[in-house]
Amino acid sequence: MSHRPERMAEAIKKEIADLLRNEIKDPRVGFVTITGVEVTRDLSYAKVFVSVMGKEEQRKETLEVLQKAAGYMRSEIGRRIKVRHAPELIFKLDVSLDHGSRIMELLHEINDQEDKSP
Repeated sequence: MSHRPERMAEAIKKEIADLLRNEIKDPRVGFVTITGVEVTRDLSYAKVFVSVMGKEEQRKETLEVLQKAAGYMRSEIGRRIKVRHAPELIFKLDVSLDHGSRIMELLHEINDQEDKSP
């Protein structure tokens, strides 16, 4: 069993974060966090999970901009990590952070209700 997909995923995550921080200057890209990358066994596709702060409309717009910039990012990744064929990038919205914060809100509400009850 090869560990190459995991190593490739980590390298892609690092490079995309760097590209977003230094190269992609589109104002429609909001506050984006790369939460994970999954690479297929044959290294042809990479799902990039992103968390975007803001309203649903801003999230959709950011995801569209990222998908449009995927070709540029793919070529940069291929050049930076020196692979013959860089995987095709597919951006997916990661809502797990939203679920976690909603659960925390509910727990705080339950605790507040218990404190107020006799």
